[in-house]
Amino acid sequence: MKKFYMFLYFVSLGILVMSQNNNNADNVELYKDYREDQFYASVTYNLLNNRPNGVSQNGFSSGFHLGFIRDMPINKRRNLAIGLGLGLSSNSYNQNISILEIDDAIIFNIIDEREINVSKNKFTSYLVEFPLEFRWRTSSASQYNFWRIYTGFKLGYVLYNSAKFKSDNGNQTLSNIDDFDKIQYGLTLSVGYDTWNFHLYYGLNPIFNGDNAVINDNAIDTTALKIGLMFYIL
Repeated sequence: MKKFYMFLYFVSLGILVMSQNNNNADNVELYKDYREDQFYASVTYNLLNNRPNGVSQNGFSSGFHLGFIRDMPINKRRNLAIGLGLGLSSNSYNQNISILEIDDAIIFNIIDEREINVSKNKFTSYLVEFPLEFRWRTSSASQYNFWRIYTGFKLGYVLYNSAKFKSDNGNQTLSNIDDFDKIQYGLTLSVGYDTWNFHLYYGLNPIFNGDNAVINDNAIDTTALKIGLMFYIL
């Protein structure tokens, strides 16, 4: 009987060791391929930064952003990574700059609401975007709820733009206005836990770029500032 118990002991020990080795091997394989390849979606409140004197915003200016980022870990634990992505976004701005076509020329002016009643005045741009991020997180191959700080740079190309103006004096809708800068770029920051993350975009170049994009002979050097929420989906 004693020999039988010794036999069971060594068999159990062997099974335990084999199981541990298999688990370690599985963990190695798991970490070998672990990355945070993710779809992202963001909703932002869009602000005009560096506005000319007299320019103000009204209503809610919104941004919607959707895309995919390829995660490329750069350390053994794989909680540091470079992310490179592709996305689409739409951004609208409700404000008091009228963008009107007069005598075949695009004219920018500040609306004087004492003289004209305006029911809608906004411009919108649609972009394809290329985010580049440096990513830090507290995640692991088996931990899906974690803290993250992602900071980086985003390059965008304006595919389409429009300006809508509605007033008691008439309506006008313009599209593909040449005075919009086709290239948009800025700094990004996403900070949060799990799905919910604070997101910030700080534009580095003006929204408009052209000889006609002036108010009172001054160039409109307004840039974009976007504040909102970022959602990451595996």
